[in-house]
Amino acid sequence: MREAKSTRRLGRKLTAVVLAVVTAMSLMSTSIGSGKAEAAPGFQEFWIDACGMPTNGAFGNKSMKPGKVKVRAWKKGGNKRTVILLDGMRARYDRSGWEIESNVQNLVNHGVNVVEPVGGPNSFYTNWDAPSNFNGQKKRYMWGCVIDNRLVPALRNKGFGSKGGKYAIMGLSMGGSAALVHAAKRKDLYYAAGSLSGYNFLTAPGMRTMLRAAMLDVAPAPWNIDSMWGPPWSPRWAANDPARIINQLHGLKLYIGAGNGLFGRYNYPQNIIDDFFKGTPLELLAFAQTKAFELSATVQGLRPMTYYANGTHAWGYWQDMVWNALHRGFFR
Repeated sequence: MREAKSTRRLGRKLTAVVLAVVTAMSLMSTSIGSGKAEAAPGFQEFWIDACGMPTNGAFGNKSMKPGKVKVRAWKKGGNKRTVILLDGMRARYDRSGWEIESNVQNLVNHGVNVVEPVGGPNSFYTNWDAPSNFNGQKKRYMWGCVIDNRLVPALRNKGFGSKGGKYAIMGLSMGGSAALVHAAKRKDLYYAAGSLSGYNFLTAPGMRTMLRAAMLDVAPAPWNIDSMWGPPWSPRWAANDPARIINQLHGLKLYIGAGNGLFGRYNYPQNIIDDFFKGTPLELLAFAQTKAFELSATVQGLRPMTYYANGTHAWGYWQDMVWNALHRGFFR
């Protein structure tokens, strides 16, 4: 009888411990998200010209101004560096995922202003050849124009700190490869580029099919991948593949990172199914692409800062990479 009571007490204690752990993990997952951004000082929101892109009411979106792109930024007097942070494939039109899901806006307290252009799902932050007409898009994406020709001049006019008039640019997933391409093509605008879980070898066998599948998972599908850089044989694919233009990255500070697909500190019980079926495969692909890019960079005499750790395709890991980049002097 005593043994039965003792067993029940032990069971209740173990249950309480498990519940406490799950609750703590749940709280950790929410602490990464919105709220921390509000604590960062110097917040401002402004609008820049959209280079003729679809914005007002794009795909049913009602939060944009006609012909304008929203920019949310954090600036502090005395900061001599600024980073432009690009979003991933599921970018929203109200706020950047960086603001919603991370605390990196607090870089502003460490000498680095933070700039987050809003919008551009599935865009790869590039100029498309044509509208993605399969899902009703009436105008083509022009994110290459927006980032380089509208955003950077606006930052200069608004006095955002820079290194000789140049900025750092960094992104995750599709934004990672885009950051490397923007910096490679416009070294007059950027001194540093970072790709976090980025797809940095876009012309590798099978990548086009994988990108098509990933795009179909982003509403409103179906996206017409041929509208981006044309058919597979179009030279625009190579021109926008970081691994194919790697010789143009000389003279830039580079940072690349990826998880290995294994669960880590930011994989929570409530997300386990999505993490396993999406987060792990996507990160394994990003890991392979990042490693291939690193090898190519080494052959070309480049020495990018690298970061590899346990993790899936999730915000907490990208947040850690940004802080790691700061501590290693990437923004200096």
